Amino acid sequence: MINRIRDIRKSKGMTLADLADACSPPTTPQTIGRLETGMRNLSLKWMERIAAALEVDPEMLVRSEETPAPMVVASLRAAGPEALAKPREALLPADIAGEGSLTVLSVAESVGESRPGDLLWLRQLAPAEAAHAINRDVLVPRPGGRFAFGRLIDRQGDLVGILPPGSGQKQQVVDNPPWIAVAEMLVRKL
Repeated sequence: MINRIRDIRKSKGMTLADLADACSPPTTPQTIGRLETGMRNLSLKWMERIAAALEVDPEMLVRSEETPAPMVVASLRAAGPEALAKPREALLPADIAGEGSLTVLSVAESVGESRPGDLLWLRQLAPAEAAHAINRDVLVPRPGGRFAFGRLIDRQGDLVGILPPGSGQKQQVVDNPPWIAVAEMLVRKL
């Protein structure tokens, strides 16, 4: 098994000290460094503590040696691609799980900025957390197994107002949805 703590920590912009402080109970940066490098055994208990601090599922902290990881080798800038000093492992959408479960919306026809084949990864929020999703694209369940998708423009009590992405469409209002999934990542095949 390959330990992925360092890659996930760096992808979230955290230092060793940040991760150590985020653990419950807090630990030392040295301990995190030893766990990352394998100098200290990564027990299930440590995996759970570190995964909670990184807001990922514990199984994301390790991967099989048989499965090669996709690597980030360059960063695209205005002047062109710039090689990284050291390639790093790319995180897949499922690796960023964190709080709330992930939902995927598959695009079958061009709608707004979405193209056929796009996969839109969304994180489910409790309705009480809808304020975090105002002015963002959301997927909301409706009665009868249907959904509403578009820009979350309003939240009044149990009512959620969504503006669909197509031009000329009217606002949709959903009463008391069990969850709201906010768009976090677009995966587009070229």
